[in-house]
Amino acid sequence: MFALPQNVVNFIQAFKKEDFQIYLVGGAVRDILLTKDQEEVGDNWDFATNAKPEEILKLFPKGIYSNKYGTVIIPVETGHAPSPDKQTLFEITPFRKEWEYKDLRHPEKIEWARTIEEDLARRDFTINALAYDGEKIIDPFGGQKHLEQKLIVAVGDPDKRFSEDALRLIRAIRFASELGFLVEDKTRESIQKNAFLITKISWERIRDELFKILASPNPAEGILFLRNTGLLTFILPELDVCFVIPQKSPKRHHIYDVGTHLVMSLKHCSSKDVITRLATVLHDVGKSKTFRRDAKNGLITFYNHEVVGTQMVKKIADRLRLSKKQKDKLVNLVQHHQFTVTELQTDKAVRRFIRNVGKEYLMDMLDLRYADRVGSGAKPTSWRFELFKKRLIEVQKEPFKITDLKVNGNDVMEILNLKPGPKVGKILNSIFNDVEEGRVKNEREILLERLNKIKRRDA
Repeated sequence: MFALPQNVVNFIQAFKKEDFQIYLVGGAVRDILLTKDQEEVGDNWDFATNAKPEEILKLFPKGIYSNKYGTVIIPVETGHAPSPDKQTLFEITPFRKEWEYKDLRHPEKIEWARTIEEDLARRDFTINALAYDGEKIIDPFGGQKHLEQKLIVAVGDPDKRFSEDALRLIRAIRFASELGFLVEDKTRESIQKNAFLITKISWERIRDELFKILASPNPAEGILFLRNTGLLTFILPELDVCFVIPQKSPKRHHIYDVGTHLVMSLKHCSSKDVITRLATVLHDVGKSKTFRRDAKNGLITFYNHEVVGTQMVKKIADRLRLSKKQKDKLVNLVQHHQFTVTELQTDKAVRRFIRNVGKEYLMDMLDLRYADRVGSGAKPTSWRFELFKKRLIEVQKEPFKITDLKVNGNDVMEILNLKPGPKVGKILNSIFNDVEEGRVKNEREILLERLNKIKRRDA
């Protein structure tokens, strides 16, 4: 029905020669049916078989088996360019049935099944409950039809599927975001009814699925799916509440409530970096706590919302178990997103902005600012913003710290006949301030002459 890579074909044939049933299952079948391109699958090759773990290991002695689910991991050579000697890992699991998910995540009881249909019945969504043996597709739940209809549909009773594994609640939204699908009505209603179960899942697993939503081609739609199904209030309540915070008022350019503005900003964020996207959808969360409306003129204000928002995203970062680097970046972008862009800024002010944000995150901040503008209903850019970007480039040609000066402490001590001490640093700091203010150029001969003038003055 569709071609498979030669190493996959060889793998399947090795089982069939021993009269075992074997099927390619899950995401690999789905992705090939969607794209008609085996390269899109990458290394995502999972198999199901009626062979038991010990029988699998007889066929592939180098396999690794150390889990209660029967999964054997087998290293297999890719056999194609550009790395013909590179190995990938095939995962193969005996047909199985599961029940008693006491922790809403992992089955307490597992039993080997007799048929592939029984195995597929335990899976989450119909588009993942597909199997292929190299000749025919096994599709007992209409997964191919749902691929054509672009629908996410739970296998069997959705309430049962989600009570077995509550992570499936957010996985449904993730697949919809990645594939550009909708969630079928009955499945969506079950997510809404069971949304509270997501609180039983570890934050690490929730974070991983949230990041996949943010990294998907449709992150804004994914966030709206989370909100409309009630999941957002359990995952990012700080963002969920923003949808009831208005922004339209006299003397204000916003056309959306805060939550819609944040989602629209995310929709127009050009960065592929997931932390930048997270910062974009959270950059104004502080407005929920700083909202004020003047009773006389109706003017809405959010004074110091970036300060309050910074403290809020610190807690979000900890809750999502972000790494230190991820947290630092998220906090940095939210803390400094409210920067001024004007042609009246001095070079010193522009350099201060770069120091605050950090050169490493400068482009991320500009991506956030662009998204913020468009997400507010404003034009994508302005002449001031374009001028500001040019000035960011220009001022970086000048020194940012004392160590960037063309003279150093040794020069100061040699010319002024000083010993190491605070006075050396004070003189260097004075020279740096003059360079930063544009009173003197950062050229070695000029700065050496400056030191000689100090020497003559103090003589």
